[in-house]
Amino acid sequence: MSTTTYTVKGMTCGHCVSSVKEEVGEVPGVTGVEVDLATGLVTVSGQGPVSDDAVRAAVRTAGYEVVDPA
Repeated sequence: MSTTTYTVKGMTCGHCVSSVKEEVGEVPGVTGVEVDLATGLVTVSGQGPVSDDAVRAAVRTAGYEVVDPA
């Protein structure tokens, strides 16, 4: 099982959280998505490797942006 955490910019409400969870949850290999609205952290779980590019694309589709560490 793999777990990766992303920081997502722009989420402000419960609807934002739902949108991100829905889009990221559809990425092949994803088995779980946890979103912390207060911190903007999105934790993605999968049985095996999950495509980083696909997760980032799903976040963009939901209308938000993954922030890369400085």
